Amino acid sequence: MVRSTQKEIRQRAPLWLLVLLVLNFGLMSWDAKVAGTQQPVVKAWAQSAVMPLQRATTGVGGAGFGFFRGLWEMRNARDENQILRQRLAEDETKIRDAQAALDENERLKKLLDFTKNVPEYHPVPARVVARDPSVWFNTLIINRGSLDGVDLDMPVVTPEGIVGRIVGVGPVSSQVMLLTDERSAAGAVVGQLGSSNAIGSVRGFGKNGLLEMRYVSGLETVNVGDYVVTTGQDKIYPPGLNVGTVVEVKQGTTTTPHTIYVKPGARLDSLEEVAVLNYRAPQNNAPEKALPNVDKGKKK
Repeated sequence: MVRSTQKEIRQRAPLWLLVLLVLNFGLMSWDAKVAGTQQPVVKAWAQSAVMPLQRATTGVGGAGFGFFRGLWEMRNARDENQILRQRLAEDETKIRDAQAALDENERLKKLLDFTKNVPEYHPVPARVVARDPSVWFNTLIINRGSLDGVDLDMPVVTPEGIVGRIVGVGPVSSQVMLLTDERSAAGAVVGQLGSSNAIGSVRGFGKNGLLEMRYVSGLETVNVGDYVVTTGQDKIYPPGLNVGTVVEVKQGTTTTPHTIYVKPGARLDSLEEVAVLNYRAPQNNAPEKALPNVDKGKKK
């Protein structure tokens, strides 16, 4: 065993003294407590030392958690938006369907009221089921035919005005030639039937869905906005039905007739329901007696 010399002991004495002081300070600090909280001083110092690291760790962790939470919330918001959009589309569809049903009920009510006003023609309500594109949409198909009493040349009308006439009949459907077809025509008068002499005929001429009225004397007064009604002279349409209103007049003279353009009263481009009138023009009876002077010039 090597014994320390006196010199070595003296050299180490300050080191041992420092160690003892540190231990003593440590023991005193361990027992010491912070005034007010009674928390050990060592614990308080330790917490103070690690606080910056805790803040940094908490900040990073909070930022990461916030980032992932934001992504989750964005995904949830996107799903909710998709659901809301779908519900909105469904609601809009329901509103459109409800409005369409309301419009249809209104049209049917008008048609029913109209048919009640012309009971003598035994009107047959019908629905438009198709249009024929082969003749530039100037014909349409209705869901009534010979089984319903529909026959050729019967007039087709709406509460707003005349539509056309029947040109083809099947058992359960019929074809209607619209008044705007160039092959179609109707006797008409500008103004009140029976009191106006502005008499002529209207026919389609393939432009802007208008009708052209011809043969009205240039001496008759015709103005834009005047209404036009049927005369019954065509033996297709009953007298007094609405044709439309005058939208343009090319003034005639004493020797040339007016050229008049008429906008149809019926909305021919968007027909849904119509009525077929069981109308036949009255036949002219042959005179029972010979007309005066018919035998003049005959040899006896």
